[in-house]
Amino acid sequence: MTLSKAILTRQSLLTQALMVLGGSLFVGLSAQISVPMLPVPMTLQTLAISIVGLTFGSRLAAATLVAYLLEGAMGLPVFAGGAAGMAKLMGPTAGFLWGFVAMAWLTGFMVERGLDRGLVKLFIAALVPALALFVPGVLALQAVTGMEISAAVAAGMTPFIIGALVKAALAAVAVTGGWAALKARKG
Repeated sequence: MTLSKAILTRQSLLTQALMVLGGSLFVGLSAQISVPMLPVPMTLQTLAISIVGLTFGSRLAAATLVAYLLEGAMGLPVFAGGAAGMAKLMGPTAGFLWGFVAMAWLTGFMVERGLDRGLVKLFIAALVPALALFVPGVLALQAVTGMEISAAVAAGMTPFIIGALVKAALAAVAVTGGWAALKARKG
């Protein structure tokens, strides 16, 4: 069971739409907390995506990230550094952006399959998809820039491994705290 289902046992279509909108805004805001690096900036997007996946489940999390990409494609400044537009969805970071949908879905899927509670389980559910994100991210970086694959790994993965571990841990702690708060509230 996801945390959002435990909190909102009856999720109407309107409730789900508001969750998707709120989640996409959360991801967009997290993209603005950025350490400029070239060609891939370091942001808090993956932390936000992990939290969305851990709390929403696979379908709502994926829908949230599709909404995020649509917002950016339509010109809303939701991508890293306030960027927007279709060019970002075809540039050096395109693999990461498109991969966010799969990352969110896989995180939610893992939670729905039993990794929904406990710090270690939630950490695994956040970390595995975060690491899998490097596959489309690095491959698209290599394809768009023409870098050798080793250079794409060095630019698009290596500097981000420790961050992925830390962000997965933070997401697991946050969601574990959410479960504890829910349990305390219910008595």
